[in-house]
Amino acid sequence: MRLDEIINTHRQSLNDTDMVIWKYILQHREMARHISIHELAKSCCVSSTTIVRFAQKLGLDGFGELKAILKMEEQETPHYNSNVLEDLSDFYLKTGEKIFKRNFDSASRLVHEANRVFTFASGYVQANVLQELKRLFFYDNVFLYEIPAREEFYSLLNTLTKDDLFIIVSLSGETPTVVEFARELQLRDIPLISITKLHDNTLASLSTVNLYISPAEFQLYDAEGGKHISFKSMMPYFMLIEVWYVKYRMYVHRLKEIYSVNNIKKDCLQTLAAPRVYQDTPDVPWYTKGLMCLKAAKLLRSRPFFCIL
Repeated sequence: MRLDEIINTHRQSLNDTDMVIWKYILQHREMARHISIHELAKSCCVSSTTIVRFAQKLGLDGFGELKAILKMEEQETPHYNSNVLEDLSDFYLKTGEKIFKRNFDSASRLVHEANRVFTFASGYVQANVLQELKRLFFYDNVFLYEIPAREEFYSLLNTLTKDDLFIIVSLSGETPTVVEFARELQLRDIPLISITKLHDNTLASLSTVNLYISPAEFQLYDAEGGKHISFKSMMPYFMLIEVWYVKYRMYVHRLKEIYSVNNIKKDCLQTLAAPRVYQDTPDVPWYTKGLMCLKAAKLLRSRPFFCIL
């Protein structure tokens, strides 16, 4: 897990001093990979103990693990290669591998349990992502209602309850409108799923669940004067929502299986609780009694019991 993601997860527990430390690391990331704890403390005008507490608030053992995470992170640099298709293919493969390994159960649970689902996009590409998300979940009779602007948001705000859900798509997570919306939703305890770029951002810290993507830039050709002409791939957005939808379907299927098994177990427990019903009913054949006991034994094999025929 990248440090930006860890910060977003624990943002609510960080105080002003912690944010000073994080801001220094963010602005001097390369230096922070090789700096000592005493040097970092001196640069942030805090004690070494404060640095250790900061790391522990992030769920880490201490400064050593914090520094190890920084060293393992890959720098996000634009791809400049004459074979741009090869770079693009490699980027798609690595992005897919990372997304497929993620657990989407928290986001899927919020969608499955929501009474209504509303969405907001902060830009053109983000709006296209939401349109695709609406199309996918439509197959499962999950309807996503798009909120186009601030006026509509505030008209809706007073009708929202904790049983509703909001999904906001934003690249930076710092657009004034999305931050404003997120704060209003947090004040009312309305669940919020955000989809943002992987970096420390306000929207992610205000969200119930944050789904992140890592776009990349690729060179297409050289312009006059030797300047690189590049484009930013937004494919990770669409890969993310497709994988999320598939894992949502798997999540719902697991819930149905658990519900079905629990109902069968309940029936068997009721049978075991009154075994003499069969004993005192001479018109029930012995093999019916035996089948019921075998069925109960298979599902409740860890529970000892006696079956009276």
